[in-house]
Amino acid sequence: MDKYSGKKLDGRYEIHELIGVGGMAYVYRCTDTIDDREVAVKILKDEFLNNEEFIRRFKNESKAIAMLSHPNIVKVYDVSFGDMIQYIVMEYIDGITLKEYIGQQGVLDWREALHLTTQILKALQHAHNKGVIHRDIKPHNIMLLQDGTIKVTDFGIARLTDTQTKTMTEQAIGSVHYIAPEQARGSKTDGKSDIYSVGVMLYEMITGKLPFDADSAVSVALMQLQSTPKMPREINPGIPLGLEQITMHAMQKNPAQRYQTALDMLGDLERFRLNPNVHFDYKYFVDSDPTKFVKKYQKPEPSQSGGQNDAEEIDEKKEHSNTYYAVKTAVVTAIILVAVFFTATLIRGCIPDQNTDVEIDNFVGKTIVEANENNPNNFKFEIKSSPKFDSKKKTGEIVKQDPEAGSKLVKSGATIELTVNSKDVEASVPFCKNLSKKEASQLIKDKSLTPKFIDVYDSLGATDAVVDTFPPAGVQATVGSTVYVYIVRGPKDTKIEVPEVTNMSLSEAQSDLSESKLECKYTYDDETLAPEGTVIGQSPLQYSKVDEGTIVNLIVSSGKGSQSTVNITIDMPKNVDYDVKMTVSIDGVIDSSYTKTINPKYNTSYAVSFTGSGNSSVLVMLDGQNYRKYTIDYSTVSYTTESFDFVPTEPETTEKPTQAPETQAPPETTVATEEQVDEEGDV
Repeated sequence: MDKYSGKKLDGRYEIHELIGVGGMAYVYRCTDTIDDREVAVKILKDEFLNNEEFIRRFKNESKAIAMLSHPNIVKVYDVSFGDMIQYIVMEYIDGITLKEYIGQQGVLDWREALHLTTQILKALQHAHNKGVIHRDIKPHNIMLLQDGTIKVTDFGIARLTDTQTKTMTEQAIGSVHYIAPEQARGSKTDGKSDIYSVGVMLYEMITGKLPFDADSAVSVALMQLQSTPKMPREINPGIPLGLEQITMHAMQKNPAQRYQTALDMLGDLERFRLNPNVHFDYKYFVDSDPTKFVKKYQKPEPSQSGGQNDAEEIDEKKEHSNTYYAVKTAVVTAIILVAVFFTATLIRGCIPDQNTDVEIDNFVGKTIVEANENNPNNFKFEIKSSPKFDSKKKTGEIVKQDPEAGSKLVKSGATIELTVNSKDVEASVPFCKNLSKKEASQLIKDKSLTPKFIDVYDSLGATDAVVDTFPPAGVQATVGSTVYVYIVRGPKDTKIEVPEVTNMSLSEAQSDLSESKLECKYTYDDETLAPEGTVIGQSPLQYSKVDEGTIVNLIVSSGKGSQSTVNITIDMPKNVDYDVKMTVSIDGVIDSSYTKTINPKYNTSYAVSFTGSGNSSVLVMLDGQNYRKYTIDYSTVSYTTESFDFVPTEPETTEKPTQAPETQAPPETTVATEEQVDEEGDV
């Protein structure tokens, strides 16, 4: 047992068990005795109490999470930073990590991956809006609850956007499979770095593989900087093209070519969810003049004279063919590795810039919508409101830009600051439902927003009319940003998609099928080892398209194949020489077949056996006192024991009379108690 289990922190937090160990802290399941709830307490390891860097990280985590309040981010309830112990009290999450879940499933269905990724991005969007960058997004730091909800945890190396940028840390190296290239080389990190990590996780969920993997963290870091991953559909052909495009767009090595915000990526995921056949036209810069590698030593064509110089050049090549190149390769490799991890400036100088130098376009006089629609150099716009609104100019008209047009050459994709004629840099998305495409387009442009139309099929909406927008009506969006408008092009498919009910309980499966307007029939299987009542098969298969009212046939475990018998020997207390009453309860229900009167002096142990499936909790009581608690796992035919002290309460004895008793009146009639019936057998 470790030093904290069984203790109470500050007279409030009762520590029950260790549930996790990280690089700098232990995590315990505890009870908050004041608020009467389960909590998780993260305690900084003793060896780091005098380490300023680890204390900074630990305090930074509590500071970062305390700023956040979102259903997909773990809550912080309390903190304590004493000299002898430092801890954070957080929400207790009864679940597993996303990494564990991916390990169990292998490859996730793309619909499930979409659901999980959407929740992660919503959490990050909230954090980024509060100025908190996580910087260690990976499936190990995502907790998955039984209902499919996720919680983002471990903000240990998070930073606030107004603090200085840190170079690559030891913590980041531990997460090297998921970090963005700019983080690997020690460059500035921002919200786009978290988005890259989300892209890697999405890649892993839908393919079952990491985009980059190698024997060492150093090798993986170099691959993050230089290599291109295999396309997801090459690994799993069942992935829709649109989802592959979203994944790879999030994983672009150049931050300017990724999604710029979590909300941008959420927008594409929502478009894809509504129409899985949608394709995305992402344009990336292609180097028209790539670096060329020229062999230094090349066998020359024989000269007409066949002279000595030719032979000397060939001999020179032979002289360096083995040892020279082996040593040279080793030296170059060492220099690269040192540069990656300790000299960020040199690395940045060695990696060629992906963008070309271009002239700055003139955007003054255009509206922000027009600038977005005609932007051949893929400039990123930073929008500012003019100090004073000019009623003679259009709302959203650009009145100033920095840098000015033609003032200098910049890289394509560079950020241009635009000052617009607007009372605010945000505009409210208008209500467009049931409007025509033309009407909706004009209404959105009037708000200085950019409409983008998506065709959908919906039986409820009128054809060629708007059925919805993203962001929804009333949401504040940055001036010039895109509003996705969904236009109905006809009735949607009336076929019903069969839900996946395998591994559910029978009652859950029946409920899900009923909600989908499908019928259900089932048969039992006596051979399977699955717990009783678990659905182990279905026909038609999940995601099949069927008519309303179609019967889905289920195969359900009877539980007979999963039952096993566990034998337990109950040791009796020592130094007890009188009868005690043993009572046994199974999962909270007393089983009278095990109720016995035992004298431990003559019966030092008592053998019992239990048959069942799944898990059971067995409590043995002696004379009403908790004595032994057994937690049984029938699947592994094993159990664990929790012991309680037995306090002897020897019954009182009376001395026998030395003379014959006086004649007494007949005793009054009494009613036998339950204990008398149990111990004497009859009244």
